[in-house]
Amino acid sequence: ASLLYPYGLDQHDHKNPKLDDGTSKKISLTVPFTFYSKEYRSLYVNNNGVISFDTEVRQYTPDPFPLADGRPFVAPYWGDVNNVLGGDVFYRETTDPTLLARITKNLNEYFPKIPFTATWAFVATWDHVAYYGSTSQKGNTFQAALTTDTKMSFVILNYWDIQWTTGTASDGDPETGLGGTPAHAGFNSGDETNFYNIPGSQTEAVINITKTSNVNVPGRWVFRVDDFEMNRVPTEVPKAANSNNCWL
Repeated sequence: ASLLYPYGLDQHDHKNPKLDDGTSKKISLTVPFTFYSKEYRSLYVNNNGVISFDTEVRQYTPDPFPLADGRPFVAPYWGDVNNVLGGDVFYRETTDPTLLARITKNLNEYFPKIPFTATWAFVATWDHVAYYGSTSQKGNTFQAALTTDTKMSFVILNYWDIQWTTGTASDGDPETGLGGTPAHAGFNSGDETNFYNIPGSQTEAVINITKTSNVNVPGRWVFRVDDFEMNRVPTEVPKAANSNNCWL
């Protein structure tokens, strides 16, 4: 079964415009999503691999967390996406019972001591998106799912196919999509205290994020985010891209 939750126009997803450093409109949520003790009722899906709560994010070269300016956001894969050259960015808010049951089953497996039944989800998917300055056909496919039961909130990050790390404006190579300042994955609460950098972020090893996990499912990272809670997060950095070894 695919690591990814269903997405695309047949799932009634919205699609971001084809625009370098583009973003969705401000998306109003039907239920509040609690992110580090603060309720948010709207968000943006940004082409450059970020879901942000207070303001849109057009920045294409990632910064490490915690961010000095305090922007609260989730970064599935913050890098210089250019969907004009290839790929699409989809998103939807949903209460589809089939999807909520699947998410609930996943979270109950990962956190058996936490009673949780998903009542709402927001799914954003970057489908085979190209990088700025690309002269190749490389594309990245990854996804973020936000979910809540109105009390607890979780973020699920899914990495299905990662072929590049860097756009040319971040000093990447136009043919390989590697080098320069590689993409960043994790989240920033905005309070300068609570943040998480997925191991390998902003190094060449981030291309192996499809092989790493904090829930024993290669390519999936899951976090409880209503209050800061480190859950089985590793300290070991994954091997660089030219290694045959992978860490789970």
